Amino acid sequence: MSTPFDRRRLLRGLGALGGCGLLRAPFAQTVPAAWPNKPIRLIVPFNAGGATDIVARTIAEALSRRTGQPVVVDNRGGAAGILGTEAVAKAPPDGYTLMVSLSTSMLINQFLYARLPYDPQKDITLLTQIAAAPVTLVVHPSVPAATIKELLAYVKANRGKVSYGSWGMGSYAHLAGAYMSKTMDADMTHVAYKGEAPMIQDLIGGQLQLCFSSALNTKPFIDAGRLKAIGVTGRQRMDILPAVPSIHEQGVQDDAYAVFGWIAMGGPAGLPREVVDTLQGHLREIAKEPRLQERIAGAGFTQLMNSPEAFRENYRRDLPVWKALVEEAGARLD
Repeated sequence: MSTPFDRRRLLRGLGALGGCGLLRAPFAQTVPAAWPNKPIRLIVPFNAGGATDIVARTIAEALSRRTGQPVVVDNRGGAAGILGTEAVAKAPPDGYTLMVSLSTSMLINQFLYARLPYDPQKDITLLTQIAAAPVTLVVHPSVPAATIKELLAYVKANRGKVSYGSWGMGSYAHLAGAYMSKTMDADMTHVAYKGEAPMIQDLIGGQLQLCFSSALNTKPFIDAGRLKAIGVTGRQRMDILPAVPSIHEQGVQDDAYAVFGWIAMGGPAGLPREVVDTLQGHLREIAKEPRLQERIAGAGFTQLMNSPEAFRENYRRDLPVWKALVEEAGARLD
């Protein structure tokens, strides 16, 4: 149906990782004062209201209860997560500026943009992947398609007439839409929004024909018949939408639709090991809280809350996949 990734291209770049900061233990050895002893700022590089923001606020509330210190969520949306991520990368490595973000700003942007004000492999401490984040593919009810193959045929037959939305340049929604447009020779128009909520409203209003978005934002409208679900990314169905098949199981098995992003926590490079260990202890307990589990499941995500070591290993595994997706989509930006 569409051009699959060249598997050799997925492995490109692994050899170069041996010399980068990603493979080295990125923790400073300085012993800080007892952490935390003042408020913590948790930057979310996206606007309020999206799934990432909701998960971040749930963690912030729980972390505040456990530490006895305020944890203030600071939304810094715009520029595909670059602005907020830069603020974290340039913050003092003392544990008082942390980030909850997506694979977009922490991994993908380095391949998408010719220049970044930070190097995600050197300037960010990878703390934990909070959740794997597959998303839904939804269309306006007027689109005459109920399956992924019917949708691909529709966009191909309506070259230059279909618009798709994303929650920002370089987001998975942008890359997957660009990949669909290129492989179907559909010449679709990309409309970038500052967050998922305004994108969904325009899709409901008919200004867009399709988008990829979290189940947290699409499920209420799918249930109400105001949006039509075509499929979900990844290889499995979501527990929250058991009747919606994955794109993969519908026979379109391109890696572009099988891969999915993640929500993760990071900090500036050089965070003291003591801070990282203390934070990890809190996060392991927070992961057991029903409220967080409900929020993550309600968004259609799968909870991970893994160790920094596991995060680095997954990052190293995912890096060539996303690099190939950006190249295949032709989505290079200045």
